[in-house]
Amino acid sequence: MVFSSLFFVFFFLALNLIAYHFADGIKRKNMVLLGFSLVFYSWGGPKYLLLLLSMVFASWLFALLIDQYREEGLSKIFLIFKYLTFFSSITNTIFHFPKEIPQIALPIGISFYTFQLLSYVIDVYREEVAPQRKFVNLLLYASLFHQCIAGPIVRYQLVADEIENRKVKTDELYR
Repeated sequence: MVFSSLFFVFFFLALNLIAYHFADGIKRKNMVLLGFSLVFYSWGGPKYLLLLLSMVFASWLFALLIDQYREEGLSKIFLIFKYLTFFSSITNTIFHFPKEIPQIALPIGISFYTFQLLSYVIDVYREEVAPQRKFVNLLLYASLFHQCIAGPIVRYQLVADEIENRKVKTDELYR
């Protein structure tokens, strides 16, 4: 789905704004945003939604493990293990080791949520942000369709509080 398409502007976005307006409370508003974001992201095929869900789940799990095992000095192991494939591709490029790295077709926009999730896990490791205990809140952060393709890349610590404690003002909506 393209932001500039008539279907997006006059149907999808309009329906999202109406549903958001009529949702009571922040939890229901978040569910509206999450539902529309997952539909938007899966528009290109369910496999891309599975990729998004698995990447968010891995980031959520590893951030919790980093936080849980910080005292034992194991947090760096979980940080490194989370990005083992990334490190493998770098060593393959430089040293041609390992011999094969699986290649997968990746969707447009993957860099936005990949870098957002990367910064989130690193920020948890650095103790700059507490790990998000609710998976759905981290999923909303990573998948929010309003910025998932067009950006900007937003660090979790800048929006963590707004996920659960935002107030939408009419004048801000107009802007």
